[in-house]
Amino acid sequence: MSEMVVIRAVPAPPESGDGSSGRPEDPSPKARRPRFLLFLGALVGATLAGGAALTVAGAGEALPTVVLTAHHSKFGPARIAVEAGTTVRFVVRNEDPIAHELIIGPQAVHDRHERGTESYHPTKPGEVTIAAYEEGETTYTFESPGVVAFGCHLPGHWTYGMHGEVEVG
Repeated sequence: MSEMVVIRAVPAPPESGDGSSGRPEDPSPKARRPRFLLFLGALVGATLAGGAALTVAGAGEALPTVVLTAHHSKFGPARIAVEAGTTVRFVVRNEDPIAHELIIGPQAVHDRHERGTESYHPTKPGEVTIAAYEEGETTYTFESPGVVAFGCHLPGHWTYGMHGEVEVG
């Protein structure tokens, strides 16, 4: 069974009439503990069930982050599900002794990279080069429902199976 990461956006709480979000400005660690334990319990439970679920707070919160591992020229997880309109931060950990890249986007983007000879990608949303045993990151906004591919287009890597998909709902 392949691992799948699911990202669900949760709307931000309504603002009160005084311009605040209704949440305390700086809750004590004791006040944050129950929320953290609930999140941790849900994450562990989902992982044991064969996948991982990540619930993301609304506007103003940190970007949802997916950690992709490149190992033996494969990405893990290879399947991700997000809601349309979500911007996701991808952190790629390259555990291989060779460089890899992560390219995310529509088929036209993958066609261009598969034909190209670009071995290094400057900072650009949806594209990152990761040196051997290094870590890199990029962000990508999933605008509309459908399936968006991601993968590595260095020579032979896509054919070997170094790709996956994001189901956008």
